[in-house]
Amino acid sequence: MMSGRSSSMYSTSAGGARRRWGIELGGGGRKERVSDALPSPPAYNPNMQICTEPQRSPDSQKLVVKKAWDVALGPIKGVPMNMFLLYMSGNSISIFPIMMVGMMLMRPSKALWATNATFSSFEGTQAILQKVTYMLGNLAQIGLALYKCQALGLLPTHASDWLAFQEPAMQMEFVHGGLGLW
Repeated sequence: MMSGRSSSMYSTSAGGARRRWGIELGGGGRKERVSDALPSPPAYNPNMQICTEPQRSPDSQKLVVKKAWDVALGPIKGVPMNMFLLYMSGNSISIFPIMMVGMMLMRPSKALWATNATFSSFEGTQAILQKVTYMLGNLAQIGLALYKCQALGLLPTHASDWLAFQEPAMQMEFVHGGLGLW
């Protein structure tokens, strides 16, 4: 009984015993591939020609212009977020506000230098206007960083900041809101 089961379960070949459902991948003497015997999938046409040149429709031109405007307006859209971040960093001289101001100066500066590379893939009649919008947005972010530097006291805005014999400016008035000070 055991020998009958093993003979039906295994088929022997020159290499030894193997399972009946096994596939020999070595191609030992077979001329025909397994995939050649399979039928084509539904809706497959092997004689169909592939168009190698993509045709640009008017819709794709509109999408390119829209994408170019999205890139151009990116720095302007980031101004409110950067204003909030600079407000939250505070006015003390510590590592976090200095790092925030440094990044606010470096990122738009690098973006200004790479304006042509950014818009190299976009072309059209509005390319100049898009570049100008992109540059103005980056200049607005640099202006925010310079304002924060002035608020931190890092910009030399008084004559006493660069002249040793000049006295520092004295604050003449103090304004306090809310409660009266006695």
